[in-house]
Amino acid sequence: MSARSFVVGTRGSKLALRQTEIASQALTAANAGVALEARTIQTEGDRSTASLSAIGGRGVFVIEIEQALLRGEIDIAVHSLKDLPSEETPGLTIAAMLPREDPRDALVAKDGRRLHDLGTGAIVGTGSPRRACQVLALRPGLQVRDIRGNVDTRLRKVQDGEYDAVVLAAAGLTRLGWLDRASQIFAPGDVLPAVGQGVLAVQVRSDDPEALAVAAAADDPASRAAASAERAFERRLGGGCSAAIAAYATVGRGPNAGRAPLVLRALVGESAGGRLLKGEMSGVASEADMLGVRMAEYLIAQGAEELLGAAP
Repeated sequence: MSARSFVVGTRGSKLALRQTEIASQALTAANAGVALEARTIQTEGDRSTASLSAIGGRGVFVIEIEQALLRGEIDIAVHSLKDLPSEETPGLTIAAMLPREDPRDALVAKDGRRLHDLGTGAIVGTGSPRRACQVLALRPGLQVRDIRGNVDTRLRKVQDGEYDAVVLAAAGLTRLGWLDRASQIFAPGDVLPAVGQGVLAVQVRSDDPEALAVAAAADDPASRAAASAERAFERRLGGGCSAAIAAYATVGRGPNAGRAPLVLRALVGESAGGRLLKGEMSGVASEADMLGVRMAEYLIAQGAEELLGAAP
């Protein structure tokens, strides 16, 4: 192992720091003796209180970190994969996708209420059109309102009565040790997860062979195959944070990693509630990207582009 010490860049929230700790443990386990040093970087998404669509989409959580990586100020970046746009940044590579945490969404509500226990007009907080359209499909009559802030802030807004409930990623709650605060975990058949939800991505410069090798040693083939199908689906649609897009792939056992069965479920919807387009397709892990593209084209034929064109 190289004597070089690698600087790992991360956002400064409690969840981001915990995720960087998890990723660093994975890198250390895969590379005996590797030296890692964490460095916190504040992003535009952390500084702003405006909605994601107003400030440029989910990429606002990663731009400053990617720029620091390109400048050589850090050697490795750790991201929630769902924060990374499906088009990779030139000069950078996602060298590892770590084993997937619980990809589902969770409801946190006062008094432990489930979605169907909330009264008509109850206020549910989420900044995600994907979550909004699916929650409204399950419970018409609720008010879905935008919410920003880290996990701690969102939970506090429920406790203080500003919102009756919020929808959060179960993975984040699990990593923080707070899953017991969830009053309901949504089955993927009810609320399909975001592209890449639950996967941690380890990003490095494409021209840094040492960092590439360190990160690649921790790559999880099942996570990569599933996320590749989901990201190819999103990339073909050209959707961003203002569109209600969901995709979730699962990988089974096969004679080898490439021939493992892969099932992709996907959705495009109207963020204000209304029409939902859904599909399910099967393939194998080695053809994950093609499966994602096929799914996108199937939903485009059903009218997905019209729904995406209507997104704010």
